[in-house]
Amino acid sequence: MPNAPPPHQPPSDDWTPNDRRSPIRTGEALATEAPPGPGVPPRKTRLSDMLTAIAADDSRERISIADLLASMDNRAMGALLLIFALPNVLPSLPGTSGVLGLPLVYLSSQLMLGRLPWLPRFIANRSLARQDFANLVDRAEPWLARTERLLKPRLTLLVHEKAERLIGVLTLILSVILLLPIPLGNMLPALAISLFALGLMERDGVWVIAGTVVSTAAIAVVAAILYALAKSVLFVLAGAFR
Repeated sequence: MPNAPPPHQPPSDDWTPNDRRSPIRTGEALATEAPPGPGVPPRKTRLSDMLTAIAADDSRERISIADLLASMDNRAMGALLLIFALPNVLPSLPGTSGVLGLPLVYLSSQLMLGRLPWLPRFIANRSLARQDFANLVDRAEPWLARTERLLKPRLTLLVHEKAERLIGVLTLILSVILLLPIPLGNMLPALAISLFALGLMERDGVWVIAGTVVSTAAIAVVAAILYALAKSVLFVLAGAFR
């Protein structure tokens, strides 16, 4: 009598503190659609589809950073950077940059060092209410879906391994800026990181060039703001001691 096959074991989730919770439903059907005809490669699941499926999952009240990491299967540094940067480009809830800024610092550091994406548990367990996450996805999805249609591999020298490390240096600087409490200082750095992320996702050097241009502008604007603030503080202090 042939041996019975071993029972199916669900994948462990090191990021989830309570293993008894049901895993997030990321629309597995999206990634396992009916196979195409012979010789036709399977359609790659779009990031916008995956995020929409996560936002629509009503099995839990909150969506943690660990849930997002698990849904990406730690396979796409670009996708993770985009997920954490894009909400800061859009009008969002106060404190969003604080929740999503730290993951960007860690991910950018790993990109700079050429390592796979990883986050410590105290960051991975941070979460947003599912409805708040769904609102962010609703605002971002139309833009993201249109953008995904423009992406294609080109100027791949700009997304080569060594180039990725340079991108990591820039995104790390931008991520630190994102964490600073600078008025209106979040949008340009987050936009630059998002452009870099899109370029990394589809090996598209055109978007890397766009990210470099925007990051230069972002750093210049933030430097000007910090200079003006420092000058104002010195002026006030000089007046106080006269």
